[in-house]
Amino acid sequence: MPPALRRLFPILTWGAAYTRASAANDLIAAVIVTIMLIPQSLAYALLAGLPAEVGLYASIAPLLIYALMGSSRTLAVGPVAVASLMTAAAVGKLAAQGTPEYLGAAIALAFLSGLMLLAMGALRLGFIANFLSHPVISGFISASGLLIAASQLPHLLGIKAGGQTLPELLGSLLRGLGGVNLPTLVIGAAAVGFLLWSRRGLAPLLRARGWQARPAGMVVRAAPVAAVALTTLAAWGLGLEARGVALVGEVPGGLPVPSLPPLDLGLWAQIAVPALLISIVGYVETISVAQTLAAKRRQRIDPDQELLALGGANLGSALSGGFPVTGGFARSVVNFDAGAETPAAGAFTAVGMALAVLFLTPLLHYLPKATLAATIVVAVLSLVDLGALRRTWVLSRTDFAAMLATMLVTLVVGVEAGISAGVILSLGLHLFRTSRPHVAVVGQVPGTEHFRNVLRHAVVTVPEVLTIRVDESLYFANARFLEDTVYDRVAADPGLRHVVLMCPAVNDVDASAFESLEAINSRLRDAGVTLHLSEVKGPVMDKLRRGHFLQELSGKVYMTQHDAMRALAPEVTARVRAAGRSE
Repeated sequence: MPPALRRLFPILTWGAAYTRASAANDLIAAVIVTIMLIPQSLAYALLAGLPAEVGLYASIAPLLIYALMGSSRTLAVGPVAVASLMTAAAVGKLAAQGTPEYLGAAIALAFLSGLMLLAMGALRLGFIANFLSHPVISGFISASGLLIAASQLPHLLGIKAGGQTLPELLGSLLRGLGGVNLPTLVIGAAAVGFLLWSRRGLAPLLRARGWQARPAGMVVRAAPVAAVALTTLAAWGLGLEARGVALVGEVPGGLPVPSLPPLDLGLWAQIAVPALLISIVGYVETISVAQTLAAKRRQRIDPDQELLALGGANLGSALSGGFPVTGGFARSVVNFDAGAETPAAGAFTAVGMALAVLFLTPLLHYLPKATLAATIVVAVLSLVDLGALRRTWVLSRTDFAAMLATMLVTLVVGVEAGISAGVILSLGLHLFRTSRPHVAVVGQVPGTEHFRNVLRHAVVTVPEVLTIRVDESLYFANARFLEDTVYDRVAADPGLRHVVLMCPAVNDVDASAFESLEAINSRLRDAGVTLHLSEVKGPVMDKLRRGHFLQELSGKVYMTQHDAMRALAPEVTARVRAAGRSE
């Protein structure tokens, strides 16, 4: 079988070694994840402003496609909180919730996001995840979690309120507090309390009664289903619909009929930027979860293949009437802990979700929306990590500023502006840091051939030789900084005769940096100072050889810094080594 086909469809690799034992483990994991996914898919459809059944549809085809194409053995794809919020923010600007235009725009968003991800995968752009720094992503997710929780408060209180930003949501909530529906508030508060208790107190209680960890964990993960069942029975038995409690209502049964999304170029142009942002955020979340879980089992994730798999999953979601999907952290961890061995667990989960669509939808009519809101609020609380602000402040003030700015923009302006600001800040921070690389004047450590920073170690220097160690690759953003650093050092010491650029950390030199090196060489030669290089890596030497720099270099290129000093100041170098040995 062609290797390219195996790379495109990893199932051809792991499927060939699939065993009955693996199938049993995958099936058990699928049952657990399906129990968890049913209320989650309904809740995230509500968060996205879509009918409940759309969440179920988005949890079938994507899982099947990822099982064919995904490189992660345990990742579980489907609707997630952040992507659902971004969907609501993007589509809410184009149509009113509950209209066919709103649903069509959400489906088109998934389709366009899938196309973008497939294109990025074909171009092998898996490295784009590196352009979003962890503090920026953490700030965006925490702010999104706060927005999501705030957006569900109207459903918990039984009032009408809305908004795309935190100030809008809070203002709308305050204006509507006079119309709180008491039965809705009771159901919402009881569901939140039950779900929080089940997360923190149910497992210890069960273990104290002699339960094993795995069965106890299964019961805890089934808690949302229990909340759904109990509140649905209460709404039906007590006739709460007549008392103003908002219910899910009739949910169409049957599997989704495959169909194309709206082929409206004007609509596609309007959702292009949101689709790109959802693609990037979804991919970053997916690859982070996949790599974390794979590392625990010493497995390998192919970032480019994950782009293709996620793109295929979103196309599958769109063609089956769903909305954007990505890899979910909570579901994937549950899938991993439940013992899933291959992506077949996701395919089995898809079968479970299909059965739910076929047979369980009539039972959802009396499900209170407050219960789904409680499920969302409890789920997103784990996304909010305000303590990361303090930890980031201790480590890096610039990262803290980027993280805080991303959070504030997300909360005050909106999720699209927040992630856009995060991308810009991540790139800006990279350029800022690398534009002013760490450089150090170094000297020889007595008794050794090692050279270290004169500000950190007791070293010996030679007055007429200046050695500057450059701790960054050289490119257009820092080329001028290197020039200024060398010129300032030379101007401050008229007795200098040699400058050595020590380059052990220089992995690349672009055209701008190449010109700067030529300028430094020329100006130092005019000033009567010889320029040398030491510890230059092979790829950098290859680039230097392709130009005229080495022919025009006033000094030499030395294999090591010790070789350079032994040639430029042999007596001092020998004396330093002898002094070290005598000690």
